Amino acid sequence: MTLMDFFGNAFLAFGPPLAMFTFTIAIEPIRIIILIASSFFWLSSLLVSSVVWFAIVPLRPYLSIGIVYSVIFQEVFRYLLYMLLRKAEKGLEKVTTAHVADSRHVFAYVCGLGFGLMSGAFALVNVLADAAGPATMGLRRGNEFFFMVSSSTTLSFILLHTFWGVIFFSALDNKNWGQIAWVICSHLFVSGMTLLNGIGYQAISITSAYLILLITMIIAFRVAGGKKQNLINCFIKK
Repeated sequence: MTLMDFFGNAFLAFGPPLAMFTFTIAIEPIRIIILIASSFFWLSSLLVSSVVWFAIVPLRPYLSIGIVYSVIFQEVFRYLLYMLLRKAEKGLEKVTTAHVADSRHVFAYVCGLGFGLMSGAFALVNVLADAAGPATMGLRRGNEFFFMVSSSTTLSFILLHTFWGVIFFSALDNKNWGQIAWVICSHLFVSGMTLLNGIGYQAISITSAYLILLITMIIAFRVAGGKKQNLINCFIKK
């Protein structure tokens, strides 16, 4: 039973991102390199957040404050990654068959997925380790849906980071400060809503996360040049 929990929750959280990686990123080596680089940038933001958390002792008991500066550092490092990619565009032209200027949305998508995968791995790896046994949670006020909630939340953040990456990079290119504000504010909102999981309001937390995910997905789709007809054509063969 514990192994069923482990694999079920692992595939719930990482199944769609793994499919995205397999069909859209693994086909080109440069995308894999950018994915790894973006994962490193997310790790760097985590390192800086950890240093601040250890350095400012009075703030340690306040998890909400930790969430705020963690989100801020993540967005700062997303910006630094954007700057690095723009500086490296000429070099990328020499190692890829695609025209980099025409692939900016693709690279933004890859960077966002890299952020999301590393974020998801750190959020869920210890939970999955507990799910593998020898027993699972449930006693002493433990919620029986803990693993499912954790996996669902992780999946939402992986996809959100992917769409945030597309929106953020495009907004910087076009100096669209409203979209940048949406990325930062929605990131803060969804991260803050996870605090409700600790007091028994998991349904509100997950519902709000996936509602923001739906809105962010639509914005990213439009930003990347998608149109309603393109979406229809994905499901209807001519």
